[in-house]
Amino acid sequence: MTGAHPHPLSIPNFRAYWAARLSSTLAQYGMILIIGWQTYNIARETMGPSASAAQLGFIGLLQFLPLFLLTPAVGWVADHMDRRNVARATVALQILCAGTLAAFTWADAMSLPVLFSVAVLLGVARAFNGPALSALAPNLVPKEVLPNAIALSSIAWQAGMIVGPAIGGYAYAWMPPAAYVASTLLFVFALIALSFIGPVPRSPIDRNRHPVRQIIDGVHYVWRNKLVLGAITLDLFAVLLAGATALLPIYARDILQVGATGLSQLAAAPASGAALTALYFSFKPLKTGVGPKMFGAVVVFGLATIVFGFSKWMPLSLVALFIAGAADMFSVYIRQSLIQLHTPDDKRGRVAAVSLLTISASNELGEAESGFLAALIGPVAAVVVGGAGAIIVTLLWSRWFPEIRRARTFDPPEAVLQKEVRT
Repeated sequence: MTGAHPHPLSIPNFRAYWAARLSSTLAQYGMILIIGWQTYNIARETMGPSASAAQLGFIGLLQFLPLFLLTPAVGWVADHMDRRNVARATVALQILCAGTLAAFTWADAMSLPVLFSVAVLLGVARAFNGPALSALAPNLVPKEVLPNAIALSSIAWQAGMIVGPAIGGYAYAWMPPAAYVASTLLFVFALIALSFIGPVPRSPIDRNRHPVRQIIDGVHYVWRNKLVLGAITLDLFAVLLAGATALLPIYARDILQVGATGLSQLAAAPASGAALTALYFSFKPLKTGVGPKMFGAVVVFGLATIVFGFSKWMPLSLVALFIAGAADMFSVYIRQSLIQLHTPDDKRGRVAAVSLLTISASNELGEAESGFLAALIGPVAAVVVGGAGAIIVTLLWSRWFPEIRRARTFDPPEAVLQKEVRT
């Protein structure tokens, strides 16, 4: 219990949501890891290291483009359609993707065009899935326990990032099609869990305004709320520059020489640190100094990324990635709590769509940037330069967005004022 309020996991709808998020994340990250591994290995059969690194960049770019093009529409969909049904439809599309990859791998007919085509479909699925799930979570729990629910949701996400790559890596090492079969079954379980989420309360939707005008309203809200804008763009530029996950196949094969099982360990290391951090916050939510602590966490993330970039020793690489993941989760927890609590429910879908676009830009587009930069200057230099860039961005944002620096709690200013009046 949290005071007089129930723990999020005591609420049936949230339990079903949490199970679906965990299962779908397990499936997604296990599948994405093997997509990258197959892409790099197929490319290396006919291309040199630089050109093969560029193929990893293309995988990230192809996942990002649908998100970029569909962002204006998906936020409106999440605010005007049943968010549960949107999530179910996107999971069904991911089942199709995983099943297709399993079939091509089983037939030993996998090729770069197949991988690229599936990457586009995954981008479409994630474009609609992200805003729907993000906007749904606050409808499932009382506002007072929302930070706890966000931490628990992050645990599901990070646990999926830990175990998912391990499932994918070890299953692929045992029998290549097994990795995608496992993802297919996990997506099916997620779809079943989503079907157990009952009707949830929603804020009234203004249906008299034109959909395009409502989409613009969501973007305007983000632009006007400097705290939300600063939090979203900090993640965009920091992770865009310092994202090293796209280059893990290169490190596993050519630098650390640890193979597919080592790749799964490298992918799981940052998620392990992140999951432990999220687990801690689910029991001991952060209450003070949230803005400055978010800036500090991003600096640590950049420093750990630099250490990983230079490392040629597997234990040090794992430690550096573990610390990077813990620091990233620290900042994610603060950022998502601030964004959710500072955004009205009737705009959460559209704001979540803008947030998803920046997250995708920092992840998928960051993977493209890392792959192309590695092709130009080498993987080590690309990772080190990216880590340094994240630190520089943090220093600039601390000056350009004083609203974040002054944020001491998660409460919106009016909530803080009301508390002061009551006391």
